[in-house]
Amino acid sequence: MIVRISTVGQYRVSEDLLDRLNALDNDLVASIQESDEATFREKYQAMLDLVQREGEPVGEDEIVPSDIILPPPDLSLEEARTLFTGEGLVPG
Repeated sequence: MIVRISTVGQYRVSEDLLDRLNALDNDLVASIQESDEATFREKYQAMLDLVQREGEPVGEDEIVPSDIILPPPDLSLEEARTLFTGEGLVPG
């Protein structure tokens, strides 16, 4: 599975990592619905950190389609309302 973080890059992620991302994604959806800016920031940053820390970067010379695209790190709560709907961005 390939995850792209907009403005950052692409990463290969394992099924285990995808499961953990899905759990964070579910927490994000809840924090957005509750308009909880602090929790939203914390969970979204944790999601980005997890991908970058445990995912395998895709080489810049390698062209592969992204299965999941995460918004840039400076995503606002208002922008997230339009993106993280239903089950969120990570399939689960």
